This record gives sequence, structure tokens and C-alpha cells, in this order.
Amino acid sequence: MISFSSCNIRKGLLALLIGSMVVTSSCHHKPEDIEPKIDYAIQDKYLLSLPTPFTALTAEERLERWSEEYRIGIGFAHELDLYQAITAFKRSYFLVPQEKQERKKEIKYEILLCYYLGRKYQDVIQTFESTELRYTDSTFPAFHDLLVILYDSYMKEGEDDKAQKYLSCLHNLYPETAEKLYVSSELSSGDIEQVQLISEHPAYAYVQDFLASYEREKKSVQTAKSLNAVLPGAGYLYLGQKQSALTAFLLNALFIGATYYFFAKGNIPAGVIFTSFESGWYFGGIYGAGEEAKFYNEHIYEKYATPMMNENKLFPGFMIDYAF
Repeated sequence: MISFSSCNIRKGLLALLIGSMVVTSSCHHKPEDIEPKIDYAIQDKYLLSLPTPFTALTAEERLERWSEEYRIGIGFAHELDLYQAITAFKRSYFLVPQEKQERKKEIKYEILLCYYLGRKYQDVIQTFESTELRYTDSTFPAFHDLLVILYDSYMKEGEDDKAQKYLSCLHNLYPETAEKLYVSSELSSGDIEQVQLISEHPAYAYVQDFLASYEREKKSVQTAKSLNAVLPGAGYLYLGQKQSALTAFLLNALFIGATYYFFAKGNIPAGVIFTSFESGWYFGGIYGAGEEAKFYNEHIYEKYATPMMNENKLFPGFMIDYAF
């Protein structure tokens, strides 16, 4: 009958620990990437403060049926009842005479703007690509805003190539806006190295305060994983997750104890089975602690980045100059 001494058992558990340290240290030089989800909302008051880019309806136009629907659409838009506004604008579009091409284009833009404010980015793109807005040039009163909206919408839909096309156009015509959109994109992506470079620019010195706050509160992914490798649950405790730490510790202690017991009794098959179970819990705990540290850092990043970007109007929605 084969038996295992307590020394051999300790060696086996030590090998498991060493193996875990190799796994965690192999990622030591990789950057601790985060993927924050930064969002914003444009307040009604802000939108109502923006002027319309288009000329007022003439006395003759106000007598036409299409202008009645257009004014109803504007009314709903001012209340941010975007669904009703779009419906009214569409009726106005179908009623406006063909010779009034500029008015038709303006109405389509109002529809596109409603979709954008409602975060219907695919509808924004479809409205642009399927209408006369495709042929808009810099003479269009809302051309700047249209480029910003298209850039943001294509980015949101993952069509980066098309987004870069409009960013390039903005760079040529409105370089300050293009720079702010670039900064906005980098801040939203959570690329710390790029954000550090941005903070060195005099115009964005306030980003240094944001970075200092983030660096002060963030947790090390590697530390969380290493602590959990040394003592299951310690990585979660490092992150302030006491319940998860206790659960991880007790589960690992249970399986380690069961593994020890079966090997000590010579029940090798059961010992091997429980070793595999423990390996799953053990290495899963190391990975989980790293993921929780990443989520923790993303939350901290979002907590400081969102108000900073709102205050400095770094979201694309705040870069439009006109509304309804």
C-alpha cells in the first residue's frame, strides 16, 4: 500500500504555492489596464441655452402647412420629448416643397440631432447616410456640430475608420474641437500613459489633479493577486471585500484540509480529486482578486474622471454650439 508522509504533503502544497507565484509574476511587467465606462447627461437647461443655427421662418413660411409641423417638432424638442419631436419633424419633411432644399436639409438635421441626444447612434448614422445631409459642406450653418455628432456616433458604433475621417475634417476646419475630442477619447479609454502625456500640456493641467487622486486611491492588481496566492482571501481583504475574503479563505481551507486528510489516509484517488478542486478554487481566487482590483480601479477612475470631464466640457455632447 502506498502512503504519503506529511513531509511529502507539505512539499506538494508548497509546489502549488510556487506554481501560483510563477503564474502571477509572469504578468508582473504588463500594464494594469482598465476599461472605465464613463458616461454623461446633458442637462435640459444647457440645451435650452443653445441657439438654433438656422434662420427664423419667414412670414410666408409660417402660413405653410409644413412649418406648423416644424414648429410642433421644435416645441417637443425644447421639452426633450424626442420621440414626438422626431415624428413631427418627419411629417414636416414630407410636407415641405421640393424647391426648399435647404429647409429639407435643416429638418433632417433636427431629426439627426434628436436621435443623437436620445443616444440612438445607429439611427444618427442611417439618417446621415441615407439623406441629403451626406452632401453637406462647410456652408451648412450646423456643419461643425454635424461633424462632432458623426465622429461621436461612429465611435460609439465601433466604426473607428469612419470616425477618424470626420476627426480629420474637424482637425482641418476646427482644430480646437478636434484636440478636445482627442483628449476626450483618451480620457474615456482609461489609457493612463496617454492621460499622463495630456496632463503635461498647459491647457490640460487640471488633469494632473485627477491623476493624483486616482493614483492615491487605486489598488495594485499584482498585489491583490500575490496576496491571494500567499493566503487565499488576502487579496480580497486588500480590496476591502471582507465577505469575499472570508469565503475564499474558508473554501480553500476546506479543500486543503480534505486533500491532506485523503492523502494522509492513503486514499490517493480522492486526494487527487480534491487537489484538482482546490487548484480550481486557488488559481480562480488569484485571477478573481486581480479582476476585482481592476473593477475597483475602474470605479475610482470613473468617480474622478466623470466630474472633471463634465466641468471642463470634455464630452462630445458639450462641444456642439447649437440646439433647437
